[in-house]
Amino acid sequence: MNAPDPTTRAIRVLTVDDHPLLREGIAAVIEGQPDMVLAGEATNGREAIECYRRLRPDVTLMDLRMPDMNGIEAISAIRAEFPNARIIVLTTYTGDAQALGALKAGASAYLLKNMLRKDLLDTIRTVHAGKRRIPPEIATEIAEHATDDALTEREIEVLRRVAVGNSNKQIAAQLAISEGTVKAHMKSILPKLSARDRTHAVMIAVKRGILDL
Repeated sequence: MNAPDPTTRAIRVLTVDDHPLLREGIAAVIEGQPDMVLAGEATNGREAIECYRRLRPDVTLMDLRMPDMNGIEAISAIRAEFPNARIIVLTTYTGDAQALGALKAGASAYLLKNMLRKDLLDTIRTVHAGKRRIPPEIATEIAEHATDDALTEREIEVLRRVAVGNSNKQIAAQLAISEGTVKAHMKSILPKLSARDRTHAVMIAVKRGILDL
């Protein structure tokens, strides 16, 4: 890789993550680069939006699972206000549904946290240059499920309630629908997820990022 041009303005990076140790680690890496500078830090999606408005970073590193407001919601809000915002998702989760949601929300790249040491700096420079970057394993997951029938919002809500241990009767009462309707939703969910039973369906949905428990 060629040495950065000293006349070029440093890439200003905003880090958004609710884990201070990760933010500190990223800050240390960025501050050691001649062509980058840490513009600021945020601990959740709401802080990220405010920090973006105030700092206008060149590249934002965004965690997905955070309290108060998650990363996908924050990406959508930032991109709605700043369509040219360049955002890199940092996550530990390889699920295709979560990755696709982030990319549809406007993320330019998707980076697994176990790849940070190897790929973080190159990804920041790639995204700053206006390009996109998706790890091959994430792209494969997305492609594998590209033709699957998606769960409806109601089916996801039913499955979310199954995940916390509710019976069909309890779910029916909570959603003000009949028990038969709950059973019909489950009958539709299982083949869509290629699941053997309701427990297997929850496991698959969590793995793919359809459910965020």
